[in-house]
Amino acid sequence: MSKSEKFWDQAASNYDNTEEKFEFIHSRSRENTKRYLNDTDIVLDYGCGTGTTACEISGLVKSVRAIDISTAMIEIAKGKAATAGVVNVDFEQADIFDEAFQNGSFDVVLAFNMLHTVPDPESVVQRTVELLKPGGLFIAVTPCLGGKKSALVSLQILLVRALLKLGVIPIPIRQLKSADLDDLMDDERLQVIKTEAIFKGASSYFMVAKKLP
Repeated sequence: MSKSEKFWDQAASNYDNTEEKFEFIHSRSRENTKRYLNDTDIVLDYGCGTGTTACEISGLVKSVRAIDISTAMIEIAKGKAATAGVVNVDFEQADIFDEAFQNGSFDVVLAFNMLHTVPDPESVVQRTVELLKPGGLFIAVTPCLGGKKSALVSLQILLVRALLKLGVIPIPIRQLKSADLDDLMDDERLQVIKTEAIFKGASSYFMVAKKLP
């Protein structure tokens, strides 16, 4: 087990509680996303966490393949789906770079609260483009820790930076701005069709990009 997997496994049991303070941002992002979904869509939810988004959109699409590197997160997500009677979501412990995922096999790829924590976000975007069908959508929402934020969130970021230096948090956490994410999507195979800055205590950037034919 990698240090990142272990970290997210340990965070899983309290993950939903820690995310409650950002529920406005999460809800806004999910409602935005629903406008772009169709009942024929096959969706990949990359970094699905405890499965809240996958379960909420399940009734709007054909199927969801929801993945996370944390086995503990996946187990919680499966429990949510069972409680809600969701049957068209397949939760599995996996990474987006796993060879089991075939190029051109998804209508939509979601990356919620992911791109600021992965080792190489450029590679994630490239892999996402490969996995999308022509005309498919990449929908991402990313905390912009380098953008506008409340005093409380600023203090939390200082704490996180200290924990990063000490090695307590073994994952990269980038202080991105919306312009950084615009640059990240600057791929000749993608056309950005929607962006929205969402703020309530912290800034997040919602983006929709279409894979060109």
